[in-house]
Amino acid sequence: MKIGKATVPQSAICAHNPDTIVVRGEDLCQDLIGQLGFGDYFYLLLTGKRPDAPASAVLNATLVAIAEHGLVPSVQAARMTLAAAPDALQGAVAAGILGCGSVILGASETAGRLFDEIHRASEQHGDDLKAAARAVVGEWRARGQAVPGYGHPVHKARDPRVAALFRVSKQAGGGQRYVEIAEAVEQVLPEVIGKDLRLNVSAAIPAVLLGVGFPLNALKGVPMLARCAGLIAHMSEELEQPIGFALSYQATLEQRYTGHVPAGFVPVQKID
Repeated sequence: MKIGKATVPQSAICAHNPDTIVVRGEDLCQDLIGQLGFGDYFYLLLTGKRPDAPASAVLNATLVAIAEHGLVPSVQAARMTLAAAPDALQGAVAAGILGCGSVILGASETAGRLFDEIHRASEQHGDDLKAAARAVVGEWRARGQAVPGYGHPVHKARDPRVAALFRVSKQAGGGQRYVEIAEAVEQVLPEVIGKDLRLNVSAAIPAVLLGVGFPLNALKGVPMLARCAGLIAHMSEELEQPIGFALSYQATLEQRYTGHVPAGFVPVQKID
């Protein structure tokens, strides 16, 4: 049973014959290998055109900014998976990437959609970004939606990666429209939600990427791609210096048992 309009599979990304591989209209072996860095190649794959200088600088900076952040949940999941199946590197990396959701890594996409909505709403507010931000954030909160990309459990002042990405964007000549929107949201948050939450990297990434024309629907792919690199590094270290079972052991030590205890049974876990 066919679902959807397409009857013939089509793609504009890649074609080949016995002698040549073409990617987005360019000869892979003659024009791309050794000529284009991976970040720029990703942009070409995604958009069908090579990035200009601002887009190249900003995209590569965001990939570096989000690739590694220590033993976050996705990394711990991947390490414990590899400890259990050391022959399945791909499974361990996949375990880490599967945690890319609305809280971890996926917040960049949601923040980008918030900024896009404010950008579109600004026309109704005489291009007053603070007024547009106040209205849109208020609507999100009224629907029970969290405001993504603001606040951090460690970096109570602005996440230091924010200033670094904003600096790269400005120096490279990237558009500052969405940076201004991101800052407008930060300014109105105290009055709209009653909390002084500062920008974190998940808001900075879409702010700078949208300013260089990066596709909104691909924003989640940037932290996903970057985190793959970080996960592979952790998996290499895990094979040489395993801590996957230590992470599991530490969780066992901290576990509190809150269920029923039969008479005479003494659990290993602490009881609350």
